[in-house]
Amino acid sequence: MPPDRATHRILVVEDEALVAMLVEDALEEAGFGVIGPVRSVIQALESLEAEVPDAAVLDLNLAGENSVAVADALVARGIPFVVATGYGAAGLPATHRNALVLPKPYDPADLTAMLTRLCERRP
Repeated sequence: MPPDRATHRILVVEDEALVAMLVEDALEEAGFGVIGPVRSVIQALESLEAEVPDAAVLDLNLAGENSVAVADALVARGIPFVVATGYGAAGLPATHRNALVLPKPYDPADLTAMLTRLCERRP
């Protein structure tokens, strides 16, 4: 594990409890700090007001609620993110077509590798 990973905090936005726990465990095992998991758009936006993560994992569909507002807020703050979704890239709104997408189900190692790359690019 790279020594600086522990300084990287990842916001996890996921409404499925089991998936959220698996993501949290994978990130912690890889040495990341975890913010959340949060399960709604409101909770995600409140988390962004309280703390600035280095990156985020974002599910597009939160119990039927579209999380585009969270993606917009992340972009506005310059926070990179990975969209973890069962809909694939086709499910992305036009405003976020360039976002990194990790189709569900995915290997947690793929997620941690993507987040490592995103965090390494941050100043």
